[in-house]
Amino acid sequence: MNEILIATKNQGKVREFEDLFGQFGYRIKSLLDIKNAVDVVEDGATFQENALKKAETIANQFQIPTIADDSGLIVDALNGRPGVYSARYAGEGKNDLANLKKVLEELKDVPQIERAARFHCSLALAIPGKQTVVVDGTCEGFITKEPIGDQGFGYDPIMLIPSLGKTMAQLTKQEKNAISHRSVALKGLAELLSNAVLK
Repeated sequence: MNEILIATKNQGKVREFEDLFGQFGYRIKSLLDIKNAVDVVEDGATFQENALKKAETIANQFQIPTIADDSGLIVDALNGRPGVYSARYAGEGKNDLANLKKVLEELKDVPQIERAARFHCSLALAIPGKQTVVVDGTCEGFITKEPIGDQGFGYDPIMLIPSLGKTMAQLTKQEKNAISHRSVALKGLAELLSNAVLK
């Protein structure tokens, strides 16, 4: 059975990829399963650059197909911030709550109609000897005035999905998986796999 390495130590992401690739006959490994992986500095200007750099670096090191992702929140009224800095927007060592509080503070005087935002995910698939492919996924919404809901993580409590009338943190796992930026990107990747990009 062929293997694909997922360049992450996030168990939640690993489970999502296992569900996808199992149907294609691939076994998933993650950075939790291997030693001495290069610590890739994500210093790209875009999500795509970071995902590409991480996937290609790890794929070249271990010579197996590797997938990496980079994702975050884009707020129109903040000129696209926090963007690629989403995970550390409030500063190195800060947590999810500090990050979303900073976004809310910066938007405190912005009316609801002007608080459009989206989650973005870029997935890069690097295969030694082949050209790396990248797929993107987004989930559109608006930033709330305060956190609502206790599910999910990151900026989920302040991301309102208008069509559902709920924040991402109020959605069930099934509801979130149907619309999330990562799910959209994974569907794009599944389409590539169906076209035998790995063969």
